[in-house]
Amino acid sequence: MKILSFRINNEISFGPKVKKQEAVWNVLAIQKELNVLPSFSATIVEGMTYGFEFVEQMRKLVEAAENSENPSAFKHDFSEIEWLAPIPRTTKNIICVGKNYEDHAIEMGFVKESDDLFVFTKAPTAIAADEQTVPVHADVTKELDYEGELAVIIGKKGKNIPAGLAFDYVFGYTIANDISARDLQETYNQFFLAKSLDGACPMGPYLVTKDEIPNPQNLTVVTKVNDEIRQNGTTKDMIHSVEEIIVKISQLVTLEPGDVILTGSPAGVGKAMTPPQFLKAGDTVKISIEGIGTLVNRFE
Repeated sequence: MKILSFRINNEISFGPKVKKQEAVWNVLAIQKELNVLPSFSATIVEGMTYGFEFVEQMRKLVEAAENSENPSAFKHDFSEIEWLAPIPRTTKNIICVGKNYEDHAIEMGFVKESDDLFVFTKAPTAIAADEQTVPVHADVTKELDYEGELAVIIGKKGKNIPAGLAFDYVFGYTIANDISARDLQETYNQFFLAKSLDGACPMGPYLVTKDEIPNPQNLTVVTKVNDEIRQNGTTKDMIHSVEEIIVKISQLVTLEPGDVILTGSPAGVGKAMTPPQFLKAGDTVKISIEGIGTLVNRFE
């Protein structure tokens, strides 16, 4: 199921994409008007705690709407809504895995010191949505860069998760752009500030449930800047797999529903080009991952 979060009439809602249409079902409105279920979660993060029962509940709501007297009352064309990130606000920092593609690590000049995960975080205030315009922050950086990544969305609380059960804790996947101010990384000699500028973590367009992506280690990741292909990689080249990332992080940090983990970026970032090509006002970045869609953001 492809699920999106959106705002309409000043209210935040969510729901599955309408099949074969550029539209979304408003499941909160369906439940409110038709009273299909004894109860239904008010937020997507709350719903995730019920696992695939939550998905089945949404299917029942959609079926009720389709069989109602006025199905069109419960769905909105994409042109009518304000897109939000699939998880509009994480409960804690976004967890990011760096140096997870060898070719990207090499192009950035990183020296391999160990096989351990390299982990940093981005502030939840950095979250932006598909089609949202992102500032270039010219007042604080001259080296704003892109990084297309597969993002994992956790659906169940877990600590010390064993490898064989790692995917039991995954609800689904989305696309993320780990936007980075390269000069601020050097100025402050750390990643958090340089990667947490407002709008520096666009995500979307959809949250795709894990049943639609049975193997997250076989997905193409393509990033275009103004329709020029900059990154063209595959998740099979990850140093640490999605499974391994979940296992290792959960040994130290309790994972919770709604947590988002960015899994790293393949080679082709602007800083590594000759000469470097950083983002500027007027640029458009499109990141496509097969099975999920395309995340599009314009910069001003």
